[in-house]
Amino acid sequence: MIERLTGDMITETHWDHFFRFYMDTGNRKWGSPYLTRSFFSRVGETMADRILLVMCRSGDRYIAGAINFIGSECLFGRNWGCIEHRPFLHFEVCYYQAIEFAIERGLDRVEAGAQGEHKLARGYLPSETYSAHYIAHSGFKAAVDRFLSEERRYVSEEIDYLEQFSPFKSQS
Repeated sequence: MIERLTGDMITETHWDHFFRFYMDTGNRKWGSPYLTRSFFSRVGETMADRILLVMCRSGDRYIAGAINFIGSECLFGRNWGCIEHRPFLHFEVCYYQAIEFAIERGLDRVEAGAQGEHKLARGYLPSETYSAHYIAHSGFKAAVDRFLSEERRYVSEEIDYLEQFSPFKSQS
């Protein structure tokens, strides 16, 4: 069973379960989960009306969830986790539920997060992302600037390549 929760529907119990999913998936796949349990309580307290928490139950227990942030024109999907493997559950919880919610709310688009060629088959085309960071150390800033300058070229080439595999008909 899938639940879409926003605002005061989200409780500390939901955050407890979601944090467990987040940690389990992060430790298995990425190795360094960086958000704390208190982070989820704080966003729940300060911006619950801008959060969509998609939670999945099997019987009477939660097994997976995804957190999304609701913008004025876009739904931003960011983290997902699960404690039980179910084929295609990731796509249902992270993509299909997000798309349906965005349509219902009249949002223009869903931003499913950076990376993942697997997203092409689900209708998410590659796009550049923007990130702003302040780097105080001038030597480190120069090194990062050189790296980013080179990386931009490769990212652009990768986007051009991946667009060839779009599931949509060409407009030309």
